[in-house]
Amino acid sequence: MGNTRTIAAAGLLVAEAGLAVLGVLIHYGLTVEYGDITDSTLEGLKSGFSTGTGGMALIIVGVAALVVVLLSSKWMRLAAVAIPVLMVVGMLALTPAALRQKLEVQYDPTPQCVTEPQELGPGSRAERESQQAFDSIDHVGHFGGAGWSGVDGCQRSYVLTENVDVLQHYRAKLPKADWRVVEGDAHRLRAERDGMAFEVVTCDRDGVVWAGRHDSGGRAQCE
Repeated sequence: MGNTRTIAAAGLLVAEAGLAVLGVLIHYGLTVEYGDITDSTLEGLKSGFSTGTGGMALIIVGVAALVVVLLSSKWMRLAAVAIPVLMVVGMLALTPAALRQKLEVQYDPTPQCVTEPQELGPGSRAERESQQAFDSIDHVGHFGGAGWSGVDGCQRSYVLTENVDVLQHYRAKLPKADWRVVEGDAHRLRAERDGMAFEVVTCDRDGVVWAGRHDSGGRAQCE
């Protein structure tokens, strides 16, 4: 009877460890896909538990640990209790790596307007002009795909992962790229060069940039 209990407990211990590893991998994958790159490590871990996946994994592993504790010897009990703790530590350790991977895969250091394949027409020509304007500027922040583009130019949103004075950054960098600042206030900056215009606007949390012909009528607007 004792041997049977020990074998059963050992099997459950192995299953518990496997479930813990699976929980860590699922947390990593979901963080890469849905995590917020502006989160700290603890915020990223909290988000994983708030969505239900981290909490569900911990409950399942915890139940397995409880059964092992009831059936096993002292060293197995210690291992069973340690596994859920190690699972949480593993999630915490891998959260920064997952957020870095998301940043590298889903965001760009420069706004991207040109889509492939390119179609002929006024809209595609305006996109190329906007892209050239963006490429001439030293940007701050990280740019995803949110925004719009067309004959009135191209707008892209940015997110910040550190505390940066965005407008001050562009005030310093635009003149070095031969852009002339023509408008500016506490939330918006506009510069022009060779018939093109560039605008940056700070919004509630992050902001947007826009580039297009100076007479196109387009303006940067918070989304």
